[in-house]
Amino acid sequence: MRKIVLAGNWKMFKTQAESEDFLKGFLPTLEDTPFGREVILCVPFTDLNVISRNLHGSRIQLGAQNVHWADNGAYTGEISGEMLTEVGVRYVIIGHSERRQYFGETDETVNLRLRAAQRHGLTPILCVGETKQQRDAGEAEALISKQIKEDLVDIDQSNLIIAYEPIWAIGTGDTCEAKEANHIIGNIRSQLTNPDVPIQYGGSVKPNNIDEIMAQPEIDGVLVGGASLEPESFARIVNYQ
Repeated sequence: MRKIVLAGNWKMFKTQAESEDFLKGFLPTLEDTPFGREVILCVPFTDLNVISRNLHGSRIQLGAQNVHWADNGAYTGEISGEMLTEVGVRYVIIGHSERRQYFGETDETVNLRLRAAQRHGLTPILCVGETKQQRDAGEAEALISKQIKEDLVDIDQSNLIIAYEPIWAIGTGDTCEAKEANHIIGNIRSQLTNPDVPIQYGGSVKPNNIDEIMAQPEIDGVLVGGASLEPESFARIVNYQ
């Protein structure tokens, strides 16, 4: 059975003090959150330890924003799976469009990171999606199919989450129409060997569109950027109707 996964991606926002302030406002809002909804905060590396210390007994799971494919070595600026699990991380975002666009991430390195995450018992959140130029050229579905095929080589689909993030909708205020996102996610699911992999939508998810997004039958959750930075807005998303 597919589970509902609602994840916040803080990107490069919030100091440790700011993350503690966020939790003070956010944790009480989860008292009435229906069971069966997995709530994840994917925070900057410097916030992982302080967030972890404040999550005991709460509904929130801890996520990171990247992981290196090697267990250790001369990789300045990188973080290994063992370093993440040591501080209580259970989930990790891999292949986010910003990593692909700005930091040279390829489908090959995404696959290596996915393997490393699973090797350390982490559940990866694999991001796939197309640019506006690719969508306008009618290449979206072919591109996403290629990403799925190459990224998931030798990956255990029983320990995986996928996030469909149309790149043109991330941080732009433009949201993919809910029915179109549902269509794309259905296509992604048809290419998997495990039909129970949760598939999220990401891209300008807000309190005012979350109910429509989550009403779609193929969408199992959301990966939220800016709207996850404020306790009130992320609480409305997590407690969608």
